[in-house]
Amino acid sequence: MALRVYNTLTGTKEEFVPLEPGKVRMYVCGVTVYDHCHIGHARANVVFDVIYRYLRRSGFEVTYVRNYTDVDDKIINRANREGVPFNAVSERFIAEFDKDMAALGLELPTHQPKATEHIAEMIEVIERLIDRGYAYAADGDVYFCVEKFPPYLRLSKRSLEEMQAGARIEVGEKKRHPMDFALWKGSKPGEPYWESPWGAGRPGWHIECSAMSMKYLGETFDIHGGGKDLIFPHHENEIAQSEAANGKPFARYWLHNGFVNINAEKMSKSLGNFFTIKEVLEKYDAEVLRFFLLSAHYRSPIDFSDQNLKEAEAGLERIYKTLGGIDAALAGVPSVAQAPALAESERELAEKAAQLQARFREAMDDDFNTAQALGYVFDVVRAANKALAEGAPSGAAPREALAAARREVMEIGKVLGIFTSAPGEFTARLKGRKTVGLDIAVEEIERLIAERQAARAAKDFKRSDEIRDRLLAHNIVLLDSPQGTAWKVK
Repeated sequence: MALRVYNTLTGTKEEFVPLEPGKVRMYVCGVTVYDHCHIGHARANVVFDVIYRYLRRSGFEVTYVRNYTDVDDKIINRANREGVPFNAVSERFIAEFDKDMAALGLELPTHQPKATEHIAEMIEVIERLIDRGYAYAADGDVYFCVEKFPPYLRLSKRSLEEMQAGARIEVGEKKRHPMDFALWKGSKPGEPYWESPWGAGRPGWHIECSAMSMKYLGETFDIHGGGKDLIFPHHENEIAQSEAANGKPFARYWLHNGFVNINAEKMSKSLGNFFTIKEVLEKYDAEVLRFFLLSAHYRSPIDFSDQNLKEAEAGLERIYKTLGGIDAALAGVPSVAQAPALAESERELAEKAAQLQARFREAMDDDFNTAQALGYVFDVVRAANKALAEGAPSGAAPREALAAARREVMEIGKVLGIFTSAPGEFTARLKGRKTVGLDIAVEEIERLIAERQAARAAKDFKRSDEIRDRLLAHNIVLLDSPQGTAWKVK
C-alpha cells in the first residue's frame, strides 16, 4: 500500500508522491516565542516529529524545516512590560521551547531558522510582489492586494465576498481592501526595526514563512504542516504571497493537526483551561504525554483531561510491564533446542509478532494513523501476556516468539518516539511520581515485598497477608503475577 495523506488543499486523501523521487521537503510552522509552550504546541510538534521519523523510516531523505517567529507584536509587548530588549524575550523562550521539545523526545529538524535572521530574504520577496503588481506601499507599510490573486481562500474554502462582509479597516491602517494583509510594517516608537526600501520597519507575520521555506526548500516543496488554527489566515496568506511572487505552486500537500480540547471544551486562556507543557510534565511523565497525543488520529480533536492522561499512563505502563516480563522470561528460559513445541498461545504470539511491522506500515500509510498503529501494538502485548502466563510456570516460555515480539514493538517505538526507556527505569519514574505525598518510602515498600515473598516461599501465608494488609493501609496495592510482585498506588 502506498502512503496516502489527507491534503487540506484538495479536501481529499491522496497518494503521496514527492516532487523529487526519494526526497521529501517539509516545512512546519513553529512557535512565536513570547511565552511558555502549551499542550497544543506539544501536539503539533509531536505529530510532525512522528511524520518526520516515519518518512525517513520509509526510505525518504527528508529536509525538515521548523521556524522560530522571534519578532512579533506579542514579543514586543512583553519586552516593553518587562523593560528589556525584544530579543531578550525571544531568546529566553526559544531556550524554553527547546527544553520542552527535548523533554518530549523530539528529534531536531534539519533547519530551525529565525525570522530576524532572514529579513533580507523577506524584503526581496516583497519587492518582487510590488514589481509584479500584487502588493503596494502606503506610507511606510506594504500590503498584499488580495483582489489581485483570484485563487485566494482556496485552502480554507471561503469566499472573498463572505470574508469582506465581516472585515473592516482599523484606524491607522492604509489598506485598499479590508482583507489585504501586511507584508511590511512601518516602525513605531519603542519597536525594533530594520531598514528597507519603504523606510524603517519590520516584517508582517506571514511573509517570514514564505521567505524561509523558499530559502531552504525551494519555490515549490512537498509538505507544509501546522495546526488547524493556522489554515486561515496564516497559511492562506502564505500561499497567496508565495505563488504571486514566484508564479509557481507553493506547497503540494497541506497537513493540519486537530485541536486539543480541555475536558471537552476548546482550550483557551480566556476560559482559564490553559495548560503549559511544563505544568503537565510536573504531573505526568513526558513519555505518557507523548503516548496520549499519539493515541488519537492527528487530524481529530483530542480531549485533554486528568482521566484521559491516567488512562494513557496505565496503557503505557501495561506495555512496559509486558516488556519487563519478556526480559525476565528471556533471562531464565532454556535455549531454543531445549524448549518444547509451541503451544497455541505461543503460535499466536509468533504470528502477531511476524505481522506487526506490516500492520504498522498499513496504519501509518493511511494518513499516519498512530491510533491504529498503537492498537496493533496492544494486540501483540495481549498475546505476549498470554504466552508468559502459560509458559512461566514450567519455565518454557517461547524464547523466539517473545524475543521477536519485543524486537518488533521496539522498532515501532523508534518511529513513534516511545518505549525509549528500560522497563525498570520507566516503572521507577512512575513510582517516584506516584509516591510523592505517601507516608511510606519506596525503599520500605520494596523491603516489605521482599519479606512477603520470603514468607510465601516458606508457606507462611499469615505473615504474607499481614504484609499485604499493612501496605494496603498505606494505599499500596500489590499485583502478583508469574513474573513476580509489582505494586501501585491505590
